Amino acid sequence: MESKLKPSELVAIPVLLALLNLGNSANAVPQVPCYFIFGDSLSDTGNNNKLVTSAKVNYPPYGIDFPQGPTGRFNNGRTMHDFIVKLLGFEDYMPPFAESEGKNILNGVNYASGAAGILDDTGKHRGVRVPLNDQIKNHKTIISRITALMGNNSAAKSHLSRCIYSVQIGSNDYINNYFRPESYDTSKRYAPPEYATVLVQQLSNQLKAIYDSGARKFAVYGMGMIGCTPDARSVHGTKGAPCVEEFNEGATPFNKRLEPMIDQLNRNLTDAKFTYLNPTGSTDGLVWDSSCCKTGGGGGELCLPDSKPCDNRRKYLFWDGVHPSDAWNEVVSKSAYGSEKPEEAQPFNIKKLALQ
Repeated sequence: MESKLKPSELVAIPVLLALLNLGNSANAVPQVPCYFIFGDSLSDTGNNNKLVTSAKVNYPPYGIDFPQGPTGRFNNGRTMHDFIVKLLGFEDYMPPFAESEGKNILNGVNYASGAAGILDDTGKHRGVRVPLNDQIKNHKTIISRITALMGNNSAAKSHLSRCIYSVQIGSNDYINNYFRPESYDTSKRYAPPEYATVLVQQLSNQLKAIYDSGARKFAVYGMGMIGCTPDARSVHGTKGAPCVEEFNEGATPFNKRLEPMIDQLNRNLTDAKFTYLNPTGSTDGLVWDSSCCKTGGGGGELCLPDSKPCDNRRKYLFWDGVHPSDAWNEVVSKSAYGSEKPEEAQPFNIKKLALQ
């Protein structure tokens, strides 16, 4: 049975719509020269399409509300970062690394890969994916291509130092690693706080590697409530609670360690700006406890190919068993871009990060 949440937070609709309209203006000058995306299926726009993996969605009904149809985006329309690049004033979305060519890389590239994690082993039971370490290697390839396009190292270095680098990853290190003891031994080796420490330390090293390649503006995202997805609730049960508390409580230490790590990077790397983002918004009127499409594809959490999704897609928080809908991505993108709440953006939102 569908159920609706009551308001959890109020969203300043007029202000945020104004920001959205500003970003969608055809004549807008981008607030930063480029935007690079590192991450997992929340951000993937097609990098997994040609890989041998169950973590790909280049089939209907995915993309039913996207002009180009199924592109590899894990929802019915746009990702959160698709909305953010428009808010920043870009005319086009960032191309996936797998399809990047020519001068289109100057505005940025999307390296995100479904089932990818901070740890290299994460998601291996799903098949081929591009872990964060390999995404960083792909970024170095793009840097070489940008340097060639711009003609010299100094011009490329200046260009890259003014871009925003978005890193949204970590969920798979839990749902496709820690909480799958039949495939991984991490839950036997680490208690949840210890595992979070391992992940955040590794992520810190990876952020430093991106910094060493010339990045100076970082947007690093916290982890959502992974125990509240329809797939988690259906497969694992909630024992009468709204969500799978074991999942949420197990992943909570990650966010608690991530924000202090961002603070430390800001202290140690004084010529760079790092910000922690955990965007949210009002869930008033949204169906949150079931998916819009009929699931059973991929590992069970993805839409069945060619299945008919719900008609009222703007009313659903989740598109499939794990991934948020276009409607919810629009909500959280506005929060990431313009929220002044410290629990959602600390020390900067995206708009202010662009000005740094």
